[in-house]
Amino acid sequence: MIAITISVILLVLILSKVPIPFAILGAAGIGLLWLGGGENLIGVFEVIPMSSVGSNSLAAIPLFILMAHLVLKSGVLDTLFNSASTLIGRFRGGTGIAAVLAGAGFAAVSGSSTAAAATLAHTSTGTMLKQGYSARLASGTVASAGTLAAMIPPSILLVFYAITAETSVGKTLLAGVVPGILMSLGLAITVWVMGLRGHAPATDPTSWKAKLVALKGLLPIAFLFAVVVGTVFLGIATATEAAALGCLGGFLLMVWMKTATWSNLKSAVVGSVSSSAMILSIVFAAHVFGIFLTQTQVAPTVVEFVQGLAIAPILIIVIFAFIYLVLGFFMDQMAIIALTVPVTLPVVEALGFDPIWFGVIVILLAEIGLITPPLGLNAFVVSRAAAIRVETVFMGSVPFIIAMLIVTTLIFVFPDLSLFLTTSVK
Repeated sequence: MIAITISVILLVLILSKVPIPFAILGAAGIGLLWLGGGENLIGVFEVIPMSSVGSNSLAAIPLFILMAHLVLKSGVLDTLFNSASTLIGRFRGGTGIAAVLAGAGFAAVSGSSTAAAATLAHTSTGTMLKQGYSARLASGTVASAGTLAAMIPPSILLVFYAITAETSVGKTLLAGVVPGILMSLGLAITVWVMGLRGHAPATDPTSWKAKLVALKGLLPIAFLFAVVVGTVFLGIATATEAAALGCLGGFLLMVWMKTATWSNLKSAVVGSVSSSAMILSIVFAAHVFGIFLTQTQVAPTVVEFVQGLAIAPILIIVIFAFIYLVLGFFMDQMAIIALTVPVTLPVVEALGFDPIWFGVIVILLAEIGLITPPLGLNAFVVSRAAAIRVETVFMGSVPFIIAMLIVTTLIFVFPDLSLFLTTSVK
């Protein structure tokens, strides 16, 4: 009853637009006071701040964020959409498919869905509208393509899940590679189908010389992705070490593009510190909330209750998946992971399912929440950046949501699609 009451308080705080870390911390503090008084609360606050954010694995988060900011400041991403459009733009819906591929490219070096959606909205939405795409299809394509950063390594959400679930960060990142590719294909096929139905035009073909020149524009991103993900896959570096290599690669790209100015470097560092502070504050608050849940014995109680149910274990996972899908409509993805994984993961493991596979499912469902009302962040970002009504963006995202659900179902039914790469990492 205490746990339920505190959960209601937390929900009220979040809906009241209290910043997520303070909402979690405030609710957890009230719960700890309720359970053990002031001594209990002070004891937790004496230990948890340093222990929660002092983990070596957490260093991967600010490093990946810094890498993303350095790459964005380098300017190499500015030509990514144009390069992809030159390579495949001649097909009906080709420009939209190019936007999806550019989104995958952004995801491979940024890890931030919001940044990817905002950048794509500036670079590709206007082009598609000029070519005759409907505002729905153009904005829906960009908003959904931006979500790929939630899955394709180096995804900040995957790293956050790995730390919360205490799984291998390297394995969790690699588990996102194939689902990320499948999600990219699913979105591209959706654009192609919409093109066949007359919602998107074809453009003029380009010469092979132009294609070769465009291909060069993809090489820096491909190289950086190979360095970051390849070193983890080959066992050469841990996820944190790969993130550090990515930062070095991002800086070298700035030097190569002649954008390594003091102003750009300062902006990248300040942006990285700001984002990292927000994420690490959620980590701290989530650990305090986890201590509260441990003291209430909620997790073992839920495990015991679920194991006593006379229904198939897979049905329990389906119910969890539906809950995560609904939560994504109303809550921030990191907050969902921080608050629910300590309760749901023990059940998942007790039922014999792989925690990394479950994390991939959770992140895939979180992607959908980024483009669904009422809080679909990517939809609002694209609406603001492209000057398109947010209702139009939400409507344009519907076909892509269907594609994303189909891909999620594939990963759900065939777990090895996400897990077979993880066998190469200890």
